[in-house]
Amino acid sequence: MAVGARSGHDEPEDRPGKLGESPPAGTDDSAGTQGTAGASGLDGAERAESGPSNGSGTGQKKQRSFWKELPLLIGIALLLALLIKTFLVQAFSIPSDSMQNTLQRGDRVLVDKLTPWFGSEPERGEVVVFHDPGGWLDGEPTPTPNPVQKFLSFIGLMPSAEEKDLIKRTIAVAGDTVECKKGGPVKVNGKALDEPYIFPGDTPCNDQPFGPFKVPKDRIWVMGDHRQNSQDSRYHMEDANGGFVPVDKVVGRAVVVAWPVNRWAVLSVPDTFDQPGINAAAAVLPAAPAAMGLAGALPIVIRRRGRLTGGRTAG
Repeated sequence: MAVGARSGHDEPEDRPGKLGESPPAGTDDSAGTQGTAGASGLDGAERAESGPSNGSGTGQKKQRSFWKELPLLIGIALLLALLIKTFLVQAFSIPSDSMQNTLQRGDRVLVDKLTPWFGSEPERGEVVVFHDPGGWLDGEPTPTPNPVQKFLSFIGLMPSAEEKDLIKRTIAVAGDTVECKKGGPVKVNGKALDEPYIFPGDTPCNDQPFGPFKVPKDRIWVMGDHRQNSQDSRYHMEDANGGFVPVDKVVGRAVVVAWPVNRWAVLSVPDTFDQPGINAAAAVLPAAPAAMGLAGALPIVIRRRGRLTGGRTAG
């Protein structure tokens, strides 16, 4: 009884196992401690193994995700570049000296291709890029680009080396009368142009006088700024278009010199094309039908008033 009483009161109520027989001496605490250490050691090992595994797994997933998305990102970038080239802006390279000193050989210009989509047409003074209207570049060498250049020009990151394009300044538009006599200035609708952009030492047209011509509908008259080194409209007056450039051949307006950086400049319209009276011909055209209509209606009105007056007098 004494043994049972001693074991009932001296032994802790919550010893491990709560089995009927006592555990071997010296093993209860050590086993519990070893068990705990073993468990924590196992948990630590598992954490040590699972930690790097999870981390490396996450890293691998990110890398796989990036490489999967990379072709899609490249495709989107190329599509955007193609859309920009087709509808917004495109780079062109200056192949000759015909536009000096405004543009130098090798300059890269950005051409606005957006506004023509909304019905905008070239205006006087604008520098425009246009496709060969017919034989202007016959005999000119065309460089053969490599595949990389072809691809970059296709998406608009490089000027096209295969397309036969020209760049000149628009001098007169549809409805204008343009002329230039030897020793004189270029005249548009009777107004002499002050042309500070002409290459130093050049004359307005001494090498090839012309006109007067009236520019037909949907046509423009173009000239290079380096007049004595430009095969422009003056030198193609015998071709099918009479030297005029069809508006549908115009790619767009050159708006800025983008390269090289030290030649960056905006290609604005010179003030000489804004002088008063230069639009006189265009202003007369809409007024002419109204004037003719008024002249035709006036006799009818006078006759009618005479009849009405006569009727009232007779009554």
